[in-house]
Amino acid sequence: MSDITFESLGLSQAMLKALEKKGYGWPTTIQAEAIPHFMQWKDVIAKAPTGTGKTFAFGIPMIEHIDPELLEVQGLILAPTRELAIQIGDELRGLLTYFQGIRVAVLYGGAGIGGQIKQLEKKPQIVVATPGRLMDHYNRKTIRLDKIQTVVLDEADRMLDMGFFKDVTKIIEKVKNRKNLGLFSATISQEVMTVSWMYQRDEIEITVEPKQEDRPDIDQYSLTCTPLEKAETTLRLIKSQGYERIMIFCNTKHMCQRLTDDFQRAGLDCQCIHGDIRQSQREKTMQRFRDGKLAILVATDVASRGIDVDDVDCVINYDIPDENEYYVHRVGRTGRAKRKGIAWSMVSNFPEKAKLDEICKFCQFSVQPMILSPEGTLTAEEVKQPAPPKRRFR
Repeated sequence: MSDITFESLGLSQAMLKALEKKGYGWPTTIQAEAIPHFMQWKDVIAKAPTGTGKTFAFGIPMIEHIDPELLEVQGLILAPTRELAIQIGDELRGLLTYFQGIRVAVLYGGAGIGGQIKQLEKKPQIVVATPGRLMDHYNRKTIRLDKIQTVVLDEADRMLDMGFFKDVTKIIEKVKNRKNLGLFSATISQEVMTVSWMYQRDEIEITVEPKQEDRPDIDQYSLTCTPLEKAETTLRLIKSQGYERIMIFCNTKHMCQRLTDDFQRAGLDCQCIHGDIRQSQREKTMQRFRDGKLAILVATDVASRGIDVDDVDCVINYDIPDENEYYVHRVGRTGRAKRKGIAWSMVSNFPEKAKLDEICKFCQFSVQPMILSPEGTLTAEEVKQPAPPKRRFR
């Protein structure tokens, strides 16, 4: 794939200029494979790990197909969470820098419907939406779906897993004149296969293995401490290593809030996002983090997908996640855009150690245990090999 350039994919000058401005020289594997099929209106089902450039893989051809003269929705992208919907909207607007007359609207729950109706009155040609809120607008007759040509389900596995199956199938069925359907997913679950079987025709299957060069370049480490020392050890790690932009993941809203309060008391520039925080506040916090005005973002897994910040120095798993996939999505927030990333996991009891071992085995990751001295010096921990079982002779 290395000889494929964005120019060789037959993209417009406006698109090439936008990509150049954003500093993207070469397409990633998923982009090089998916864009030509999308340009030919083919149905695509793609399995690719997080951080491999999926948004551009469907966003670029969708924009290229838009007729700016037509004041109707022509492209629809469905996303499982508002954070991801907002991020996709931002990325598309970045690609539209040199295009005239193409507008994007983003629709999601937890925000006033009035402002979104105003967006729709401006006649956007591309809509990014969560399924529930899109159905709200459809039922209020504030959006029409009959001129849509391309439908994309991003994070399809998670969306269908979150109970949106009925809404998603209803939406696809209402898009009577669609030319193609794209399914993008980190894993191909049974529900994703069902949607593909029901609605795709002669689909092109694309699989990007995490082992390829697109796999983020992330050094992964662990620190073992007691449960009572966990917050203090994390604080010492942050202060001693001089990281400037950090994401910390907790398993619960309560822990997320508690850790943020502790760190703020310790004088760190730290804020959190979780399900109990108002949507408007979450967006403000997220924007501050994206703009580089916030050093530490503490989040639950609600936020582990859909946060596309290219220069997160390090990710810290304050809690080891319950799901293997969550670990992949969390650490995938660092080491993006071909930069090197660092991920730390804080291990404070035996179940957490067992869980991390299982994740390493499942994901084929290697995590180096480290020791952090009271002065903040890091050294590799010697991993003792289990003693061979003694043979008993009778």
